[in-house]
Amino acid sequence: MTLIPRRGAESAECMKDLNKKKRDMNICIIPARGGSKRIPNKNIRDFCGKPMIAYSIEAAKASGVFDRIIVSTDSEEIAAVAKEQGAEVLMRSAELSDDHTTAETVFNHILEQLKKETDNLEAACLLFATAPFVQPEILQDGLKKLKETGATTSFPVAAFPYPIQRALRINETGALEMFQPENREARTQDLPEAYYDAGKFYWADVSKYEGVIYAPDAVPVILPPHLVHDIDTPEDWKRAELIFQALEKN
Repeated sequence: MTLIPRRGAESAECMKDLNKKKRDMNICIIPARGGSKRIPNKNIRDFCGKPMIAYSIEAAKASGVFDRIIVSTDSEEIAAVAKEQGAEVLMRSAELSDDHTTAETVFNHILEQLKKETDNLEAACLLFATAPFVQPEILQDGLKKLKETGATTSFPVAAFPYPIQRALRINETGALEMFQPENREARTQDLPEAYYDAGKFYWADVSKYEGVIYAPDAVPVILPPHLVHDIDTPEDWKRAELIFQALEKN
């Protein structure tokens, strides 16, 4: 016997589907321009056996916190790789593809477009395409920090290995001098710890975000130094691969 659902049950199922479609969404935006000069094809160059961008897409998928993962690019080659990795692709205009266009500008542009299409965006994450050391748990921590604190943005940072208050510079005569001479006699343990942007991702609460990543109430996700590596030169690339391989072995 075939059971025919009652009209009330049908309505409940329809409402369930509607609520599912309208629930708050978290989106991931990965800017990946094709014109890298210091390291050609940086975003899709092979890094320890995979295209560099694959690590970011895989981490975003594995985190389980995103409803959409979008790669913004001006390159058909990058677009093809991104689609192979399971991401959506939005081709960007030439105006957003020059050497002076920042990731923040691209993020803001796409976010504004998405807000016009849907009214249920909750949080958005700008994830860099060149972040092979990013891990799903770190992305989860960033979102958790954002929600628990009620902040506008959150992003990973790492501590400087040496007190910046005792940093040196070379002056116009070629001699060394301190930036802050008043701290020459200070004990390192008495100086406040300083942090730097880890350059992996930025979370933003869409309802509060006004286009500035470094919001006044931004909160940190503190990372250990071994997970933070700038990859801007061929030498950086070689060092990062060696460290990545060592971490993989462990």
